[in-house]
Amino acid sequence: MKVYVLEVPPIGTNCFILCDPDSGRCAVIDPGGGAEAVISAVEESACTPDCILLTHGHYDHTGAAKAVSEHFGNVPIYLNERDVLPDGSRALSQFPRVGGTQNCDEGDTISVGSLKLQVLATPGHSRGSVTFRCGDLLFCGDTLFAGSCGRTDLYGGSMDEIMRSLARLGALEGDLQVLPGHMEMSTMELERRRNPYLQQALRMYPGKP
Repeated sequence: MKVYVLEVPPIGTNCFILCDPDSGRCAVIDPGGGAEAVISAVEESACTPDCILLTHGHYDHTGAAKAVSEHFGNVPIYLNERDVLPDGSRALSQFPRVGGTQNCDEGDTISVGSLKLQVLATPGHSRGSVTFRCGDLLFCGDTLFAGSCGRTDLYGGSMDEIMRSLARLGALEGDLQVLPGHMEMSTMELERRRNPYLQQALRMYPGKP
């Protein structure tokens, strides 16, 4: 398993390419913008996408999804349906329609070559925020950051929900790798020691599965 990361426009989102070198297959996670750069990075990885995975529906995580999908033969795009807003919603500027997405939700498993990604519902930053877990890797979007967490003042955000989601992630066993939607990478052990939001969440909801 290999992971490539590139920072994409418009506001520096971490786009990940999760590769299974044995099968030559990959997943593109949160292609927020810069479709040409994302396509080039995928081609340089020598892997072919099985899917595009969106941790949530904000424009800075979804902007290049359709173009990347079409370039590689219309590979499926997964997005939790709670972040697919109806036409006419006042929040469409934050959650622009991607079109043709498939729902992914709690308990789902998505295959990428021989890799298996587990879908964890982690709402709070948005109603449909999810975390994709592959082995000891957590692609957590804007739920958990290094030393912080995602904002909850946008449409569908909830401080109570994000604290529950943080407690859930923090209670996972092992020193998992934290691959957030923005800024630097981290580990769960480090976040348990230094992240005040995660620490508070674990106090509020001890033992949350």
